[in-house]
Amino acid sequence: MQLSFRTLSTFTAGLCFVLALIWGVMPDAMLSIWSVGYSDATGLVARRSAVLFVALGVMFYLARNASPSVSRSALSSGLMVGAFGLAALGVGEWLNGHAGPGILLAVAVEIALGLAFLQTQRITVGLAETVD
Repeated sequence: MQLSFRTLSTFTAGLCFVLALIWGVMPDAMLSIWSVGYSDATGLVARRSAVLFVALGVMFYLARNASPSVSRSALSSGLMVGAFGLAALGVGEWLNGHAGPGILLAVAVEIALGLAFLQTQRITVGLAETVD
């Protein structure tokens, strides 16, 4: 299934806003899914991460109508690096016993999102090459 950048950016923005709300308001729920105990320290990191999710959500929402450009490619590439990096880190933490199997849900979403942006970026590059 091929997604447009607009659709993918809108979905990503919505996902980021939902994650920001959850991480900001009830980080203990997300941590319990991953079998990670809540503490003042994990709560601090979770709430700070929530603000980063808001920032990402705003960026992708405002960029949803952007035509193919270097800036749009930079957003896509940045998200791919972040998503694949988080997925690798999640698998590593799970294998090392620092997180429970619930983190694999996050890993699956991160891989799917990274692959979706990769597919969208490849289509955009392919279209640009046919125009030249």
